[in-house]
Amino acid sequence: MRLIYVCGLILILAVGCSQAPKSGAPSQDTNQKQVKVQQIAPQKLEIKDSKAVAAHLENLAMGIPQVESAHCVVFGNTAVVGINIKKELDRAKVGTIKYSVAEALKKDPYGVNAIVTADMDLDQRLRNIRDNIQAGRPIQGFAEQMADIVGRVMPQLPRDIRNDPDIDNAGPNGNSPQVPAR
Repeated sequence: MRLIYVCGLILILAVGCSQAPKSGAPSQDTNQKQVKVQQIAPQKLEIKDSKAVAAHLENLAMGIPQVESAHCVVFGNTAVVGINIKKELDRAKVGTIKYSVAEALKKDPYGVNAIVTADMDLDQRLRNIRDNIQAGRPIQGFAEQMADIVGRVMPQLPRDIRNDPDIDNAGPNGNSPQVPAR
C-alpha cells in the first residue's frame, strides 16, 4: 500500500514539474519582447559640498533611536559615518543599530554607498578629522588617519608578509638574535 502511495506521489511530482509547453500557449520570441525595469534604489549623487553632505548624513544617523552622536567625513565621493552608542549595549543590539543606520543611509542619494562604523576609536578619529575640516585648518595627517582606520578594519594575513632576509635575522634592537649556549 505504501508503495502505491509513493509511486503516485512521484508521478504527481513528475507531471507537475514538466517543462513541456501546452499547445495553446503562445510562443515567446525573446528578440521581440523587452523587459523594462525601473531603478528603485537611489542613484549616488556627486558630492559638491562635502560639509553640507556630512551634516546631512550625521542628522540621518542621529535620527535612529539609541544613536547618541554621529560623525561623518566625506572625501571625494565617499562618506564614512561613525556612530556613538551606549557602552552597555550588547553586541547584537549594536549590530542592529548599525544596520538601521546603514538602512537609513541607503535610502538617501548621498549615503547610498557610505561606510558605517560603530567602533568608538574610529568614531573619535572621524570626529577629529571632521573638526579640523570644519575649523578650516589644513588637514594634516588626513591620509594617515584614514590609513589607520582602514588598517584597523582590514586584517593582517601572515601570507601577505614579505620575507626580507635582513629583517628575519635581526632581533628587536636590530641585532642578530643571541642563541643561548647549551
